[in-house]
Amino acid sequence: MDEQAFTLFDTAIGTCGVAWNARGLIGVQLPEADAAATRRRMAKRFPQAQEASPPPSVQEAIKGIVALLNGEKRDLRAVAIDDSETPEFNARVYKIVRQIPPGETLTYGEVAERLGDKTLARAVGQAMGQNPCPVVMPCHRVMAASDRSGAKTGGFSAPGGVVTKLKLLTIEGAQPGGPTLFDTLPLAVRR
Repeated sequence: MDEQAFTLFDTAIGTCGVAWNARGLIGVQLPEADAAATRRRMAKRFPQAQEASPPPSVQEAIKGIVALLNGEKRDLRAVAIDDSETPEFNARVYKIVRQIPPGETLTYGEVAERLGDKTLARAVGQAMGQNPCPVVMPCHRVMAASDRSGAKTGGFSAPGGVVTKLKLLTIEGAQPGGPTLFDTLPLAVRR
């Protein structure tokens, strides 16, 4: 097994974490309640990893994540992700999702169509829920199907759930349903 390491870093939405090995990132952690909780989550997700200073390639990935979460239209497709343990179907889904630029979205059904089978929309959603590297692998840009009232967000398995997804989409200027969807959430939920 490859040596694993992780580090924490501050962003506009809170303290995030990344874990890596020699082949690339193996995980991104969105903020928990505070830095200590994020550190505990990283230790639980990656029990073999030691907290360490990141090598240059991971430093660049962190800079990109920070810039994206500050509202820059940063493209993170060049960030290396070690997908050697990723199930084949998920890897196919992630390859498509990584191509969605900041500020744009696709639906689960559109991703399924790009896989060649529109009936795979539910499986696409399940793959999104298993994404180990949110933001770098932009699962927040994949939405449920639209209806007459506008786009539906779909789920989000990262801390904060759909509220975090809406924050990320708002930062990127891709918020579904117009600029008021996030604003309609109770103030206590939006923080």
